[in-house]
Amino acid sequence: MLPLLQFAADGTDHTLAQAADVIAEKFALSEGDRNEMLPSGGQRKLFNRVGWSRTYMVKAGLLEASGRGKFRITARGLAALKTKPGKINVDFLNQYPEFVNFRTAGRTVSVGVPDATDTSVAVSQQTPQELLEVSYQTLHRQIAQELLDKISSASPRFFEKLVVDLLVAMGYGGSRKDAGQAIGKSGDGGIDGIIKEDRLGLDAVYIQAKRWKSTVGRPDVQNFAGSLEGHRARKGVFITTSQFSVEAKDYVTRIEKKIILIDGEQLANLSLEFGIGVAPVISYRIQRIDLDYFEEE
Repeated sequence: MLPLLQFAADGTDHTLAQAADVIAEKFALSEGDRNEMLPSGGQRKLFNRVGWSRTYMVKAGLLEASGRGKFRITARGLAALKTKPGKINVDFLNQYPEFVNFRTAGRTVSVGVPDATDTSVAVSQQTPQELLEVSYQTLHRQIAQELLDKISSASPRFFEKLVVDLLVAMGYGGSRKDAGQAIGKSGDGGIDGIIKEDRLGLDAVYIQAKRWKSTVGRPDVQNFAGSLEGHRARKGVFITTSQFSVEAKDYVTRIEKKIILIDGEQLANLSLEFGIGVAPVISYRIQRIDLDYFEEE
């Protein structure tokens, strides 16, 4: 926040994009640092940090909006710079009642973030959007692990049902009835079968799924590739609740057949993405100011 206020000290109007470039230069950020995205991939972290810094200082009265997407320093902001602060953070801004009201408005409880280890910045220095996204990612990982535990402990018949439901949700197999008929062979802790690649059945995909705890090695994948040859199939998906060895992953990159390997972590994440075995609890909609709405003709 201090570099942003110093940047605005000339008293002219500035944009967030200009500020982001200046701050990136000041901190000697690499190209990778400048382009690092938030976990959601929806915005660059640098731009998000600069935006929230501006918001905080506007609420504290150090900056003010001066037009569409623009800001400038205020008399209070100039006075703050004259005190030559070593840094400007939340503690510094708490001296301004307007900022305290902004931070405490609507707050009834104080909660901690489950896991902020994905960033080197302390929780108190993260923007509200970063805190929300870090919390979301933490919950996502926790639920994915719980889901994988449930899948791994399920019966072979239930595992078969889950795989069918997932493939249909992903757009394979036509209807669920078609997919169920195609993948109906259960046994040995997994399922095997052929499923339509699309609703029209223009191509077929051979499926092998193993509810295993041990690592799936190259020989298992190699046997699967041989099964594809026996069925004259060109595409296959090998699904496991465990993981694949490095040799198995390397093997599928060097053969003519197209084989996709889905390990337990990917299986859980796909199940979450397509809503298999989970139910929504609550949704948050993040909004921004519509600058076009406030544009006066």
